[in-house]
Amino acid sequence: MRPVETKSASDDRNPVMIGQPPRTRRQAVTKTMWIGLWLFYLAGPAGSLLNPGTSTAARLWGAGGLALFVLAYFYLVFRHMWRETTRHMRYGVLALMLALSVALTWTLGFEWLVLFIFVSVGSAVVLPAQQSRWTIPLITAVLLAVGARYPEVRDYYVFAYALPALGSGFMMIGVQYLIRTTQELRAAREEVARLAANDERLRLARDLHDLLGHSLSLITLKSELAGRMLPGSPEDAAQQVADIERVSRQALVDVREAVTGYRRPRLAVELAGARSALRTAGVELTVAPALESEHPALTADTEGALAWALREATTNVVRHSGAHRCEMQLTEEWESDDRHYLCLAVVDDGGGPPRGRHDGNGLTGLRERLALTDGRLETGPAPRGHGFALRAYVPMSTPAAATGAAVPMPDTSPEPAPGPV
Repeated sequence: MRPVETKSASDDRNPVMIGQPPRTRRQAVTKTMWIGLWLFYLAGPAGSLLNPGTSTAARLWGAGGLALFVLAYFYLVFRHMWRETTRHMRYGVLALMLALSVALTWTLGFEWLVLFIFVSVGSAVVLPAQQSRWTIPLITAVLLAVGARYPEVRDYYVFAYALPALGSGFMMIGVQYLIRTTQELRAAREEVARLAANDERLRLARDLHDLLGHSLSLITLKSELAGRMLPGSPEDAAQQVADIERVSRQALVDVREAVTGYRRPRLAVELAGARSALRTAGVELTVAPALESEHPALTADTEGALAWALREATTNVVRHSGAHRCEMQLTEEWESDDRHYLCLAVVDDGGGPPRGRHDGNGLTGLRERLALTDGRLETGPAPRGHGFALRAYVPMSTPAAATGAAVPMPDTSPEPAPGPV
């Protein structure tokens, strides 16, 4: 079982860094000492070598075999911790440890049965759970077969050695599963943080585009108008300059609010800004009465989405359309699946959308804003064949109180519009 790679720092509440490779020398020493503590279980086999009746050859064989066993165990665990190990290497080292356990126990005494516990734990650490759940019982079975050689422990060695070997192995499988789950949760937390940062960047880019695009377009128009008024009409030019200062200050406030995430545009505010921008650009504006009234069925999010749509549509009319007239309407519409929508329509008589042109950043961001409220954006040529039409749909939170027919859309409305603003 390989650990999931994450970039987050290690948890300070996990000083031994269970399931994590050490990153510093101090962590490596701490981890080595923690693993080394379990070697005290080898005190029994090591102590048996000091018995007076043990021959020199047995002592040399036991010391050499035990040293080789400990080296193989540390190599297996630390190699697996730091880098990927091959299947042949894992099985080869485990086979060596198992062979040493059998040979040492068979020749030196039942005290060496404890080596099988280390083999069981090692297999649980380095092998996948699907394999270790079979190798652990197999190792325990070998322990039982070898331990049967010693009559003095036949009555209790099953509980003294076999059960710890079986239980420690399966307990380590559970520990490995918890380690894997913790690493995946840590990786998921990093991914969530990354996605949240990306969403915040997207929101900020969207807000700045909509805010600065509208405000800078208005500042540019008023600057050009003030330049044409000088020197003949200095009072009118001064008024335009005052408007430029006001728009600039408001843009600064809007940008600050967008950065902090507190800006919630309102339809009434954006409609007032649209009147000013279109009047300055020399575009005759017609506003349906429904757009100037309150709509209690709109939530803060849906009203904000429509307000952004109104701002983006106004900016496009001023900057790109070359239009002389613009109409704005707000209507209630029922879809075929009985969903109730409020539709903001902005139609101009300008040049219309260029052929083959894709949505720019503004319309793309507007589609994303509307999608967050389960709404949608429709754009295309104006109904009369000349100009551009933008329709933003947002769902209504409650059914309309009125039972009469909905106000028709601009492309089908035969009613005369209100007078120009």
